[in-house]
Order: sequence, then structure tokens, then C-alpha cells
Amino acid sequence: MDQDQLDARIARIGRIPFRAKFHLRPVEREYLASRGLPVIRQHARDFVDARLAPALPEKDGKQTPWGGHPVFRAQHATATCCRRTCLQINHGIPKGHELTPREREYVVDVITRWIELESGSGSSPGR
Repeated sequence: MDQDQLDARIARIGRIPFRAKFHLRPVEREYLASRGLPVIRQHARDFVDARLAPALPEKDGKQTPWGGHPVFRAQHATATCCRRTCLQINHGIPKGHELTPREREYVVDVITRWIELESGSGSSPGR
């Protein structure tokens, strides 16, 4: 998926009222500023591998905290927070199988791009 398609998907999901309320808070912005986007992207990979990639994630639907880390906020904002419904409904990734390397990379791309856009470090037409 190219960046324009990714941005369009993020914008579409961002129009869902529940998703639209999520933004980086000061603590998450500070965390991002102190570590940089490459480190945050690696954190996203680690979280996806541990919490979303298994076919049957532990505590699915409740495995993603509401905040405290930019990735967690991004996951709720982009509907990449659980396998139970969010990934399936919003991204077409069915539950019940281990995420493929391509699916994992896609989810990390969505999370990272939202953080870029939210923090003002990424530009997108129409946003």
C-alpha cells in the first residue's frame, strides 16, 4: 500500500467518532520527542509481534492500554488495537491466524504513519 492509500485509510478510520477522539497527549509527545520515530517504530513492531500477531492473542480486545505510549494511542486511533474486531473490520485482516510478515509490516506502517501525521512530522494533502 502506498503512502497516499495509507493516508486515505487513516483519514477514513479517523472519521469514526470513537477513533477521532484519540490524539497524542503531552506525555506521549514528550516520549516521541525524546526517543525519535525510528525507536517508536521498533516499539510498534515489538508490540505488534507480542500482542497482535498470535492467532489467538491473550486478552484479545483488552490487550492494548489506552495511553502512556504513542503506539498505544495510535493503535486505538487507527483500529489496530485488537484482532477480535478492529483489524478485521477496518483493515480486512481476518482473525484466527498468525499475522504474516506482510500483515505485521502493514500494521506497523499504519501506526507509525498516524504518529507522523499526529505529531506534525509527516505531511499529507487534505489533512
